[in-house]
Amino acid sequence: MVVHNISLPPGQFGGDQIERFFCNRLDPAEHPYFETIADLQVSAHALIRRDGSIIQFVNLKERAWHAGRSSFCGEDECNDFSIGIELEGTDDIPYTESQYRSLARISQLVMAAWPDITIDRIAGHCDIAPGRKTDPGPAFDWNQFRQCLNAG
Repeated sequence: MVVHNISLPPGQFGGDQIERFFCNRLDPAEHPYFETIADLQVSAHALIRRDGSIIQFVNLKERAWHAGRSSFCGEDECNDFSIGIELEGTDDIPYTESQYRSLARISQLVMAAWPDITIDRIAGHCDIAPGRKTDPGPAFDWNQFRQCLNAG
């Protein structure tokens, strides 16, 4: 499982831009940044909003296009075998307690359905694409996430 972050426009939260982006309905004329990402065809299995609400985009048994060029434990192309969860956020703004709880809840469901996915196999996008990606960034508190996961 891969943990990501996203905010559209960058650094702004709320609104429906992330959903429209993952559904390929983002209007490039709406914001200058959107013009730079207009041709990207990406998806994630789910998004966790700042309030902890979860929006699913892709069935967990199907491939999503979230990892790009990537490698984990010697296996390339992580889209082929991983689940991508996006947190509404940035690398440097702390995530909310509600997001950690929702991420732990999703992780528990995933680990129950796929026993090969353990806490050691939950990674950041930065871990599977080092030098290319930085999310979920230094603001993501892995210890807090593990505490929520173990408490659940």
